[in-house]
Amino acid sequence: MIDINKKYRTRDGREVRIYATDGPNTQNIHGAVKDSDGWTLSAWYIDGVYTRAERKGGPRDLIEVSPRHKRTVWVNVYGNHVYGTDDRFGADAVANKINRIACIKVELDFEEGEGL
Repeated sequence: MIDINKKYRTRDGREVRIYATDGPNTQNIHGAVKDSDGWTLSAWYIDGVYTRAERKGGPRDLIEVSPRHKRTVWVNVYGNHVYGTDDRFGADAVANKINRIACIKVELDFEEGEGL
Protein backbone atom coordinates (compact mmCIF):
# COMPACT_ATOMS: atom_id res chain seq x y z
CA MET A 1 0.00 0.00 0.00
CA ILE A 2 1.31 3.43 -0.92
CA ASP A 3 1.85 5.87 1.97
CA ILE A 4 1.61 9.60 1.21
CA ASN A 5 4.32 10.27 3.84
CA LYS A 6 6.95 8.15 2.07
CA LYS A 7 9.09 9.01 -0.92
CA TYR A 8 8.69 7.18 -4.25
CA ARG A 9 10.17 7.03 -7.73
CA THR A 10 9.09 5.19 -10.85
CA ARG A 11 10.62 1.81 -11.59
CA ASP A 12 12.59 3.49 -14.41
CA GLY A 13 14.03 6.04 -11.95
CA ARG A 14 11.95 9.20 -12.38
CA GLU A 15 11.06 11.40 -9.41
CA VAL A 16 7.46 11.20 -8.14
CA ARG A 17 5.23 13.47 -6.06
CA ILE A 18 2.21 11.86 -4.38
CA TYR A 19 -0.75 14.21 -3.82
CA ALA A 20 -3.44 11.80 -2.60
CA THR A 21 -3.94 8.14 -1.72
CA ASP A 22 -7.74 8.18 -1.49
CA GLY A 23 -8.81 8.93 -5.03
CA PRO A 24 -12.41 8.11 -5.99
CA ASN A 25 -11.74 5.69 -8.85
CA THR A 26 -9.79 2.44 -9.24
CA GLN A 27 -6.54 4.36 -9.60
CA ASN A 28 -6.59 5.69 -6.02
CA ILE A 29 -3.08 7.17 -5.98
CA HIS A 30 -2.76 10.60 -7.59
CA GLY A 31 0.46 12.47 -8.19
CA ALA A 32 2.96 13.60 -10.78
CA VAL A 33 6.05 12.20 -12.49
CA LYS A 34 9.03 14.41 -13.37
CA ASP A 35 9.90 14.06 -17.05
CA SER A 36 12.57 15.88 -19.02
CA ASP A 37 10.12 18.69 -19.84
CA GLY A 38 8.55 19.05 -16.37
CA TRP A 39 5.90 17.40 -14.20
CA THR A 40 3.16 15.20 -15.68
CA LEU A 41 0.00 14.29 -13.77
CA SER A 42 -0.38 10.59 -13.17
CA ALA A 43 -2.41 8.00 -11.25
CA TRP A 44 -1.70 4.51 -9.91
CA TYR A 45 -3.58 1.63 -8.35
CA ILE A 46 -3.41 1.28 -4.55
CA ASP A 47 -0.46 -1.14 -4.86
CA GLY A 48 1.57 1.34 -6.94
CA VAL A 49 0.99 -0.34 -10.30
CA TYR A 50 0.62 2.23 -13.08
CA THR A 51 -1.61 0.22 -15.38
CA ARG A 52 -3.12 -3.25 -15.18
CA ALA A 53 -2.28 -3.76 -18.87
CA GLU A 54 1.43 -4.04 -17.99
CA ARG A 55 0.88 -5.97 -14.75
CA LYS A 56 3.47 -5.44 -12.02
CA GLY A 57 6.92 -4.55 -13.27
CA GLY A 58 6.09 -1.71 -15.65
CA PRO A 59 8.44 1.30 -15.99
CA ARG A 60 5.97 3.75 -14.40
CA ASP A 61 5.12 1.60 -11.34
CA LEU A 62 5.91 3.19 -7.96
CA ILE A 63 8.97 2.04 -6.02
CA GLU A 64 9.62 3.27 -2.48
CA VAL A 65 12.85 5.24 -2.16
CA SER A 66 15.00 4.11 0.73
CA PRO A 67 17.14 6.71 2.49
CA ARG A 68 20.70 7.12 1.19
CA HIS A 69 23.69 7.15 3.52
CA LYS A 70 27.18 8.51 2.99
CA ARG A 71 30.14 7.44 5.10
CA THR A 72 33.89 7.63 4.97
CA VAL A 73 35.80 4.64 6.31
CA TRP A 74 39.46 3.74 6.50
CA VAL A 75 40.36 0.18 5.61
CA ASN A 76 43.50 -1.54 6.83
CA VAL A 77 44.55 -4.07 4.20
CA TYR A 78 46.54 -7.14 5.17
CA GLY A 79 47.71 -10.08 3.06
CA ASN A 80 44.52 -12.08 3.41
CA HIS A 81 41.93 -9.80 5.10
CA VAL A 82 40.79 -6.22 5.64
CA TYR A 83 39.57 -4.29 8.68
CA GLY A 84 37.60 -1.03 8.52
CA THR A 85 37.28 1.85 10.99
CA ASP A 86 35.57 5.25 11.05
CA ASP A 87 38.68 7.41 10.76
CA ARG A 88 42.38 7.32 9.94
CA PHE A 89 43.39 7.75 13.57
CA GLY A 90 41.35 4.68 14.52
CA ALA A 91 42.79 2.69 11.62
CA ASP A 92 46.32 3.49 12.74
CA ALA A 93 45.50 2.76 16.39
CA VAL A 94 44.23 -0.76 15.72
CA ALA A 95 46.62 -1.64 12.92
CA ASN A 96 49.15 -4.41 13.04
CA LYS A 97 51.67 -2.14 11.36
CA ILE A 98 54.10 -4.95 10.63
CA ASN A 99 51.61 -6.85 8.45
CA ARG A 100 49.53 -3.95 7.08
CA ILE A 101 50.17 -3.45 3.37
CA ALA A 102 47.85 -0.45 2.86
CA CYS A 103 45.43 1.90 4.59
CA ILE A 104 42.77 3.04 2.13
CA LYS A 105 40.20 5.83 2.47
CA VAL A 106 36.85 4.62 1.08
CA GLU A 107 33.87 6.90 0.38
CA LEU A 108 30.60 4.96 0.71
CA ASP A 109 27.30 6.10 -0.82
CA PHE A 110 24.53 3.53 -0.48
CA GLU A 111 20.80 3.05 -0.20
CA GLU A 112 19.53 1.71 3.11
CA GLY A 113 19.08 -2.04 2.81
CA GLU A 114 21.25 -2.29 -0.30
CA GLY A 115 22.87 -5.69 -0.65
CA LEU A 116 20.79 -7.38 2.04
